[in-house]
Amino acid sequence: CCRCCCWRRKEGEERMKVIVTGGAGFIGSHLVDALVKRGDSVTVLDNFCSGQQDFLERVSEKIKIREIDLLNDDFSVHLEGAEVVFHAAANPEVRIGETQPEIMFEQNVKVTEKVLETMESVGVSNISFTSTSTVYGEATIIPTPENYGPLAPISEYGKSKLAAERLIEEYCAKFGFRAVSLRFANCVGSRSNHGVTFDFVNKLRENNEQLTILGDGSQSKSYFHVEDCISSILAVLPTDVCSEGEFCAFNVGSEDAIDVVTVADTICNAMKLEGVGYEFTGGVDGGRGWKGDVKTMLLSIELLKSKGWKPKFDSQEAVYSTAKWLAERY
Repeated sequence: CCRCCCWRRKEGEERMKVIVTGGAGFIGSHLVDALVKRGDSVTVLDNFCSGQQDFLERVSEKIKIREIDLLNDDFSVHLEGAEVVFHAAANPEVRIGETQPEIMFEQNVKVTEKVLETMESVGVSNISFTSTSTVYGEATIIPTPENYGPLAPISEYGKSKLAAERLIEEYCAKFGFRAVSLRFANCVGSRSNHGVTFDFVNKLRENNEQLTILGDGSQSKSYFHVEDCISSILAVLPTDVCSEGEFCAFNVGSEDAIDVVTVADTICNAMKLEGVGYEFTGGVDGGRGWKGDVKTMLLSIELLKSKGWKPKFDSQEAVYSTAKWLAERY
């Protein structure tokens, strides 16, 4: 199973030099941990605007950490000789995109373009990209497969990620890049610093008797654990699954979806809270939590499972584990 075999290099195998952009972030730092465990030579590029130095504390002596503004700095020297660039740097705050779309464009599209330009200039042609289920928009086929179309994201975040994917496809076609784009459902787990689980835990700390829930309560989505996220990334490295010039998209998530009330119940259970009342805001645009919120999301993960990967956690287990971690540490 790819869940296990990808974690360590075989004895005598040469170390692979890899770059992780956004390597001090939630997903990026977990990926760095796994790559170090594999025995790879890891360089992290991060400006630490949202990433945290302490996320890398356990492996800081085994990696190179470079404080880099990917949009404005020249980082070509750090990419020289790299075999794979794991591009995880992005702004993940969907709601910010609705009020400040220029931030999404700069941090998710322009930065990706700069990474690709720099890769091409130094002869690096393998990229693993952190994408999102929101590129599908409001899919009419559930579970949604990778070949679903047309792709019509309804949030600026989803639009920015789709634009980044198309830039990567162009580099595959023009320069023979190999690229994997991982379209994630809602990833949760230790080090989570945004999203509904993070928000609910913080709200319940402030008021453990009443929880305000954005939307009408009918939103249903897939959640998956960061441990499954990292194993999926390592299960489909572009060097292994893509031919020269090929762009490969894979959905990643759990095999189920849960509604927002179940999310709230699960978090209250993890925090050992009873009798919490729920107040729904009613939402916008037909009960959405916020403008651009996709109300129903469940991905087909059959393509990734065909590569030997499968998730360890279901949605409720992932949320419960995350809530316990947040409640105990923050």
